[in-house]
Amino acid sequence: MVLSSLLITLVSALAVTSVSLPSAARPKIVALGDSLTSGHGIGEKLAYPALLQDKIDGAGLDFTIVNAGVSGDTSERALRRFERALDGDVRVLIVELGANDGLRGAPVARIKENLSRIIETAQARNISVLLCAMEALPIHGWDYTVAFHNVYRDLAAEYHVPLVPFILFNVIGHPELMQPDRAHPNEAGQRAIAEKIWPYLERMIAAPVV
Repeated sequence: MVLSSLLITLVSALAVTSVSLPSAARPKIVALGDSLTSGHGIGEKLAYPALLQDKIDGAGLDFTIVNAGVSGDTSERALRRFERALDGDVRVLIVELGANDGLRGAPVARIKENLSRIIETAQARNISVLLCAMEALPIHGWDYTVAFHNVYRDLAAEYHVPLVPFILFNVIGHPELMQPDRAHPNEAGQRAIAEKIWPYLERMIAAPVV
């Protein structure tokens, strides 16, 4: 009788208690990007993917973020490596790429093609995509800057994916948010980036995991 009562009590508790999965068993969110994602200069633990993980945990959502950022990556380099990051139960791919393409003046058509292939590959695997807009400095002419800007808008419309506005808006150019190199965000800057991305990501993952 005592054993039966204990079992009934345990079953009843499980019925009303949310049980978190071990992190290794959770569905994954992959953040694919360059130094802004990898945490160049401050470390991965202070980069926006780790800060988003804190928000996910705080919201009681069972997802694990994988930081797949590589400093210096262009859209072309990321295209060559990103499929390895999609192994396992990946539900969302955050795409933060283009800053290094813009600095190098890579052809806009090629950037768009690279990002298109990344998005298409993810969607073919039933992985939702969250696209982060990037901007190009006007060092290659105003026409290039405008065309570069339009790539992200056009991709979001074509593939019906959410678009996070330029994640460095109100970050770059603010010394208190940037590292001494004035190119990479510091810890406070990374927090600002996480705050920009989180509302979009939260809407994508708030539905129950199945």
